[in-house]
Amino acid sequence: MLRYGQPAPEFSLPSTEGRPLALSEFRGKDVVLVFYCYAWGSI
Repeated sequence: MLRYGQPAPEFSLPSTEGRPLALSEFRGKDVVLVFYCYAWGSI
């Protein structure tokens, strides 16, 4: 379980340019992660 103030686990996702973008690339910087449902049709 994630807790406030704890480091997020390492992961990577494709960037808008199509290359993998890893969370570790932002080490030492403030990062805000936002996840939302892209296809609202089934909700």
